[in-house]
Amino acid sequence: MTEILFYHLEQKPLEAVLPVLLEKTLERGWRAMVQCGNPGKLHALDEALWTYRPESFLPHMVVTDQAEPDELAEMPVLIADNEQNPNSAQIRFFVEGAVPEQPNGYERIVFMFNGHDPDAVTRARQAWKALNKEHELTYWQQEPNGRWVKKA
Repeated sequence: MTEILFYHLEQKPLEAVLPVLLEKTLERGWRAMVQCGNPGKLHALDEALWTYRPESFLPHMVVTDQAEPDELAEMPVLIADNEQNPNSAQIRFFVEGAVPEQPNGYERIVFMFNGHDPDAVTRARQAWKALNKEHELTYWQQEPNGRWVKKA
């Protein structure tokens, strides 16, 4: 069964949290897909993954029509605005308004939403209700110190 985690971002922005979670993903030996619900933010996420920490290297690329299928298949982290999985990722992150509808086929789904955006909170609640019928869900919230605490 796919593990589904909801991450309620309140203290730190997506650009600060996502790279850390992707590093942990790669440490597990997993590949990742990041599905962005806002195509206009694909390249901002790409830039954030290159620059979030000077000493880090997080191999990734944005999925484009010009990308070679072999290159996509080998890349540990891909960012896209669609539901494809060209790198056979074990974990899928849903960000910037993307909502998981068919979570099967992954070890883990991570749904990240901005707690300061009422529309994002509404989408998260709707997704929770829809997915809770057939899946086990966990809900994680940031404390003021940035630490994640499991709330449900």
